[in-house]
Amino acid sequence: MTSSLVVPCERFELEGGLTLLVSPRPGASVTAVRLHLRGGTALDPEGRDGTAFLVGRLADQGTETMSESDLAEALEPRGGSLSGDATGLAGSIAGGGWKLLLEKLFDLARNAAYPKAEIDVQRRRLLSRLSVEREDPRSQAGLLFRKAIYGDHWLGRSAHGTFDTVGTITARHLRTHHRKHWHPSRMTLAICGDLDPQAVRRAVSKFIQGWDAGPKLTAPQPKIPKMGVRMNAFTRDREQVHVFLGHLGVLRANPDWPALVVMDHVLGSGPGFTSRITKRLRDELGLAYSVHADIHASAGRQPGMFRAYIGTSPEHVGTAIRGFLAEMRSIRKDGVTQDELTTAKDYLLGSFALGYERASRRAGHLVAAELHGFAEDHLDQLSQAYRSITADDVQRVAETYLHPESCCVVGAGPVTKKDLSAALA
Repeated sequence: MTSSLVVPCERFELEGGLTLLVSPRPGASVTAVRLHLRGGTALDPEGRDGTAFLVGRLADQGTETMSESDLAEALEPRGGSLSGDATGLAGSIAGGGWKLLLEKLFDLARNAAYPKAEIDVQRRRLLSRLSVEREDPRSQAGLLFRKAIYGDHWLGRSAHGTFDTVGTITARHLRTHHRKHWHPSRMTLAICGDLDPQAVRRAVSKFIQGWDAGPKLTAPQPKIPKMGVRMNAFTRDREQVHVFLGHLGVLRANPDWPALVVMDHVLGSGPGFTSRITKRLRDELGLAYSVHADIHASAGRQPGMFRAYIGTSPEHVGTAIRGFLAEMRSIRKDGVTQDELTTAKDYLLGSFALGYERASRRAGHLVAAELHGFAEDHLDQLSQAYRSITADDVQRVAETYLHPESCCVVGAGPVTKKDLSAALA
């Protein structure tokens, strides 16, 4: 194990329950920050999907004392920026400007005003994009696939909302949601750069002084449907069919997650032409340029998905679906070769440390480690886990977590549910 895979961290519990994670990196030229807000899209009001996303995304439209242009004028000369989404705010700044970055971040987190004129402009832009996506087969197939996997659970909805739901959201709704849910007791702040942890603690304590901790988080947890064959289609006159196939996945804290990452690289997520699905469906059969499958990438505190995707011509839909299922069955039955295993592990281990060179990636890792309860040496443990994966491990997790007999299938384009049923049969 190498020390380069350890992201050092000092942890502080501050006023109101905010958790502060500081990762000092002497000599770093960039400081990155991530303010994570628990709850996210689970807190969207009924019929207003996209509210949490817009509250984060449009927080930078200004406060009572700072406009959007004021924010840009303060940060951009220092190479700084801030942006948001349903899970909070993130940003970075060059040099030693971390105090300025935190000052602006907490001003937005505490005092975002959502001025009606600015919000109406941004909402119209989003509605224009959603109007296009409403007729876009790949976008709609992705949404229908999530619905097939998760049913009425909030994971089955679009975090960005839809044209219909966003159309009902006003600046007043955003202000109400922000006041109700943006409180320090629900926040984890991670910051990585050339920092003195105690100086950061003092600065953050000043920025959140007197901020109401807020009520205890009570996000709804509706049941996720059991696995089973479910199909849907978004029928449109297009040249290509977008096909999603898969089933419910795993939690990120699953102890088999490292073996599943290796399995995914062999099966459908390896780079270039290394994965079986790419070789078979793209190179040998010539069905598509874009094809992919994995189970590990969407795993989180809620179960993710095994999801396979291909864009292909209408006459090849059946071949593509049968190809996905055949490769799932093959890796379950026959496992992987030693060459495949070595290639996957070499890639993962060779790129592993490089993935954490960026300050933003380190800040994101600190938040994830806090949420999942990972130890400080988790990355070293993960690296060692990759090294120790055997061919038997890969076959075992394939047999345990891949379910070709219980797949949902969604298609979009010149295809119907009847076509998908015939292909699956």
